[in-house]
Amino acid sequence: MLKKASVIVPTKNPGGILRSVLAAVCNQKTDFDFDVLVIDSGSTDGTVEFVRQFDDPRVRLHEIAPAEFGHGKTRNLGVSLTEGEFAVLITHDALPANEGWLAAMVRPAEQDPDVAGVFGRHLAYPDASPFTKRDLERHFSHFESTPVVSLDDRARYDRDPGYRQFLHFFSDNNALIRRSVWQQFPYPDVDFAEDQMWAETVIKQGWKKAYAHDGVVFHSHDFPPFESMQRSFDEAYALFRLFGYTLVPSLFRLVRAWAGATWRDVRYAVQAGLIWRQPLAVLGMPWRNFMRSAGHYLGSRADRLPVGLRHRLSRDRRMMAGLTVSVRAEEKS
Repeated sequence: MLKKASVIVPTKNPGGILRSVLAAVCNQKTDFDFDVLVIDSGSTDGTVEFVRQFDDPRVRLHEIAPAEFGHGKTRNLGVSLTEGEFAVLITHDALPANEGWLAAMVRPAEQDPDVAGVFGRHLAYPDASPFTKRDLERHFSHFESTPVVSLDDRARYDRDPGYRQFLHFFSDNNALIRRSVWQQFPYPDVDFAEDQMWAETVIKQGWKKAYAHDGVVFHSHDFPPFESMQRSFDEAYALFRLFGYTLVPSLFRLVRAWAGATWRDVRYAVQAGLIWRQPLAVLGMPWRNFMRSAGHYLGSRADRLPVGLRHRLSRDRRMMAGLTVSVRAEEKS
């Protein structure tokens, strides 16, 4: 019997969080059948052994070599190895917040056959920075008033970058795609932003995209300053290469972006009483904001940088290079 949903979880050394994620997924309360595919790309932290021994027949494991991983192509592989009408994609550190997460993700697509994909809300983990919590709440609140969207104004789409970004925003840290649409439009094989490129494609093809406010997971990161800059570099470079957006076009705009974000955060810290309750988070905030703005500035002009520097600034590139090195080491041993 065809399952309604297949949950696909790419993994690479997730650590202990995967135990909580798999348990939460398998504890979902639904009125439909679903299965779970873990697709691992060379974990060395016991993940493979844990999944093999996981006591639920709905969970199965597929392994690939580290060098075979790609954000788009690995998710395509996961969808191809499952049969659910809907493929539900989460990352190995995205923890469903309650037992209704999966049903809430499926509901918009079931209610409207023109919905190609659904993305769900992210909450910061309880131990996250107060600024991270505020940023995630603010970001996802923008989608509440218009949870289902389509390309109904092509002229505005072509001239208004903000409207365009709103329409194609999609996060496969916590997402659903309709299998029949994926069969026509699989994920692109790119280093970054495969989810937003896919969403842009299906939106342009006349499909709808939905936001599931109740399809909520815990998913957040408080990166160290340099890693935060790398993450911002990757984001800005991808948005520039793939969509033509320039997040921070000049040094003046870098300073203005940093000053604006810091002033906003200072006001929030005062209003929320964070200066006394979480002084370390407040003291580190200006530096975090600067590194984020610097990453966006450098990423927006990455094509002008020496290749070696560009690779060093890219978190994703260095992670992928690490995968390749590990494979070569295994082949020699």
